[in-house]
Amino acid sequence: MEVSGVLGWEARVDGVGMIQIAVVTCSDRALEDTSEDRAGAAMRQSLTELGFTVVPPVVVALDREQIAASIVGSIRAGARIVFTTGGTGVLERDVTVEATRPLLAVELPGLMEEVRRVGSEKTRLALLSRGAAGIMRLPGAEPALVVNAPGSRGGVRDTLAVVGPLLDHLVALLDTDDHDLSKPDSGR
Repeated sequence: MEVSGVLGWEARVDGVGMIQIAVVTCSDRALEDTSEDRAGAAMRQSLTELGFTVVPPVVVALDREQIAASIVGSIRAGARIVFTTGGTGVLERDVTVEATRPLLAVELPGLMEEVRRVGSEKTRLALLSRGAAGIMRLPGAEPALVVNAPGSRGGVRDTLAVVGPLLDHLVALLDTDDHDLSKPDSGR
């Protein structure tokens, strides 16, 4: 079954092997209830509308150990994709990237470069985001994609516009040990 999404791309849903996604909001203010978690809520809503299974929300402080533990815990609980929102800026407390990078076996810098490019077409402030993305491999767990999205609804939309169309393919690649050589060459 194909599910059309609000972002102009479709998620494949087979009913059996649905991709489980975790969204971790990294925000002192959201954790303390002084600010609504609008970015995390927007991410979860968009992913749900696209047919993905999104686990209940997780909100953690801007603390390296808490962020890393929430990413690891989400993957150990079965998430194949973990999106974080927040903590990707330039302030001293913005440590999501520093918590994420040591966990990645393979970094995918092109994803976040494109997110920043797409975002900068709307606001130059998008260029200040330092989000990272990559593949995490934990012993005893399936490999997973981890993506640091900015902590704004616009940043979430930009992230999903870039990364969303690749999610099925990325998870399929993680489930194999080789590229499918039976498919035609990409023409490059």
